[in-house]
Amino acid sequence: MLQETTTAAAGGNNAAAFEQMSFGHMIQNFDLMAWIVAITLLIFSVLSVYWIVINFIKNMRLRASSERVMSTFWETSNAQDAIRYMEEQKRSEPFSKIALDAAQAAAHHQRNEGSRLVESLNRSEFVDRALRQAVTRESMKLESGMTLLATVGATAPFVGLLGTVWGIYNALIRIGISGNASIDAVAGPVGEALIMTAAGLFVAIPAVLAYNFFNRTNRLTNSKFDTFAHDLHDFFATGSRVGEQAVKR
Repeated sequence: MLQETTTAAAGGNNAAAFEQMSFGHMIQNFDLMAWIVAITLLIFSVLSVYWIVINFIKNMRLRASSERVMSTFWETSNAQDAIRYMEEQKRSEPFSKIALDAAQAAAHHQRNEGSRLVESLNRSEFVDRALRQAVTRESMKLESGMTLLATVGATAPFVGLLGTVWGIYNALIRIGISGNASIDAVAGPVGEALIMTAAGLFVAIPAVLAYNFFNRTNRLTNSKFDTFAHDLHDFFATGSRVGEQAVKR
């Protein structure tokens, strides 16, 4: 009978300790600093998820359209038809914008032959400048949300650690006031505080993984921008691509 009573008491203590380490119990005991930390992590999480979804959709669309747009441009026999096709593309398609900027620069230079513009810059230099500006503009658009993902990945663990330190500090104060320093009294508040560290890591890890993934994807896309821009420069400056000249020879 005594053993059953002891076992029941131990089970009750374990259940109480587990209840103290639960997320619901932690929220009920939040003070101002804990709420600031929790709300900051929540905002970080929402913003990082938003930019992860936006960048994922943007990269999937870009991957699906880039090869199609470039191949259609070069396979179209008439330059005017190719430019017309670029104009029909969605405004969010960067390869079309780069091609249109190059075509507009070449046409503008041709229309102003004999002017001071042509005297100061030849067609090759004028088209090259337009392409550099277009590639830089489209590359900058790829960076949307990347700074935030990097910030969340770098700071969220420390924000969670701040919540843990503050929670342990308050737990030690409560334990000191109560005078009960047993393992049951310590485990609950300390375990409760450690949840903040776990929350910080939970927010930071997806942001870091997403940043690395999108950073690599952006490098590949920028490489495609540069290759396409070089081919466009050869085409609008000389009338044909370098590859086409090599094949003809």
